Amino acid sequence: MSDIAANLARIRERIAEATARANRPAGSVQLVAVSKTHPAAAVAEALGAGQRLFGENRVQEAAGKFPGLRADWPELRLHVIGALQTNKARDAVRLADVIESLDRPKLAAALAQAMQAEGRRPELLVQVNVGEEPQKAGIPRAEAADFLRACREEHGLPVTGLMCIPPAEGDPRPHFAWLAELAAKRGLAVLSMGMSADFEAAIACGATHVRVGSAIFGARG
Repeated sequence: MSDIAANLARIRERIAEATARANRPAGSVQLVAVSKTHPAAAVAEALGAGQRLFGENRVQEAAGKFPGLRADWPELRLHVIGALQTNKARDAVRLADVIESLDRPKLAAALAQAMQAEGRRPELLVQVNVGEEPQKAGIPRAEAADFLRACREEHGLPVTGLMCIPPAEGDPRPHFAWLAELAAKRGLAVLSMGMSADFEAAIACGATHVRVGSAIFGARG
């Protein structure tokens, strides 16, 4: 078994255990394997080990890897999880099944225009800056509810959930709980929260998707 396959098996086991501890149904948490900076060969190894859901930060990098992989693995699903420039909106719509980083009105408008042009409607997650950190992307907490309304009602966007990256320091659980509460109030089914260091806490707070990279693929390529 390759390192990637063995790592995947360990992460899946930990997800299953955390899901059971939270008294949630088996299989209710999906693993997004974050393959940023790793080559297509590493993604192919993960595909060979049964992984089908991947996350990439940069659209340009994803465009170099995933169209070829999809030819052999048509059931592959790609999430764009990194900060997205408006001039890359059309490329993201063309490539992705889910875009997790919708975080500002200008991007909402660009994505609506890109979906019209491409005839594709990938699912969208609104990224919330739960820690109010100036260096991080994400709509501020106080603006999140109004932004969600605008995305759905003004732009007709297919927003299905929320995403966050909590502060690196301190307990992430209050941030996860806040995001879960907002999702519940707004009728959003998808919660992408939790990474290599904190995904078990995220599962306890209701995450439906966890984003794990280094624990699967190792240090960045």
